[in-house]
Amino acid sequence: MVNVECDLHMTSGEGEGSYAKYSRRQTIVTNETKPVIEKATIEVYKALLPKTMVIADLGCSTGPNTMLFMSNIINMIAHHCSKLDEQDHVELQFFLNDLPGNDFNQLFRSLEKIKNSTTTCDKGDIPPSYYISGLPKSYYSRLFPRHNVHLFHSSYCLHWRSQVPEGLEASGESILNQDVYISSTSSPLVVKLFQEQFQKDFSFFLQLRHEELVNGGRMVLIFLGRKDEDVYKGDLNHMFGFVSKALESLVEKGLVSKEKLESFILPVYGPSVDEVKEIVAKSRMFDLDHIKLFEANWDPYDDSEGDVVLDSANSSLNIRNLIRSVLESMIASHFGGSILDAIFQEFRSLVAQHLKREKTKFAVIVMSLKKIY
Repeated sequence: MVNVECDLHMTSGEGEGSYAKYSRRQTIVTNETKPVIEKATIEVYKALLPKTMVIADLGCSTGPNTMLFMSNIINMIAHHCSKLDEQDHVELQFFLNDLPGNDFNQLFRSLEKIKNSTTTCDKGDIPPSYYISGLPKSYYSRLFPRHNVHLFHSSYCLHWRSQVPEGLEASGESILNQDVYISSTSSPLVVKLFQEQFQKDFSFFLQLRHEELVNGGRMVLIFLGRKDEDVYKGDLNHMFGFVSKALESLVEKGLVSKEKLESFILPVYGPSVDEVKEIVAKSRMFDLDHIKLFEANWDPYDDSEGDVVLDSANSSLNIRNLIRSVLESMIASHFGGSILDAIFQEFRSLVAQHLKREKTKFAVIVMSLKKIY
């Protein structure tokens, strides 16, 4: 079984195969959601006028997107204060959170990029002083004292569960058979267990953040979901179905044991917008200020809007490298690193065949929440 706190982290570095290189889609999403983040940031600042504004990025990973997020916040505050001719600038305290396996050394080595992007703010705005700290811990636990944080941000993280759903293994054998996630052949019980784990995790996440936020504090959350209410039609089902098939092919070749495959389950779930809304409403802890679902191409370097993949060979390579940078640590921990090249070679072949038939997209949910007093 996957141990989330030990095994889940993106591939570090900045070279070929790194998460930083293939997280371009997340960068585009960060830019597309900038108005939502700006509205939440400025509204909480105007309402509370804190001398020190505490901002936490949950699931920050090691790529450029945390740097982009912090740079955007610094520039937003600088521009707002400049418009109001405020001489006494707020100070910003950033906390960068991820699991302990994250490469925080690489993350902090890249902080120089923030200085370069904030030394010349728009129209000569003076950037506020800012301070940055790392926080290696699961966001499915308490991270801060009560009433301490003004703004939480999380991008491409909350589809990950705190653990593999309980009950998926009976007598040491997975009831998913050889699937690593929900598939078209999954039983209603399998679906129920994944859904219950999501409901439990997301409800607990809201409870924790409600305790840590100041009154009137905000959250902007961006994560993978699904467009269709039918849980069997989620886009993650397609993607992780190819992972299952790639692993099955290695079982047939004798490179992986059937028992090993049957005990490998991904701790992930892509909810629908209605599922998310229902949990927020039941919590009675937050006002849902904004929620929207949009779609993003699987290939992080494909910006086309059509329904046809023009170069399935190149796109399948990009998708393989992206998914490998996400899953590599979990697969290597469970099966050993020696099978990585073989599994992702097979995975790429399956994806290329799929892309010749249809162009599939990720469903991305963006939501902004305000703490209820």
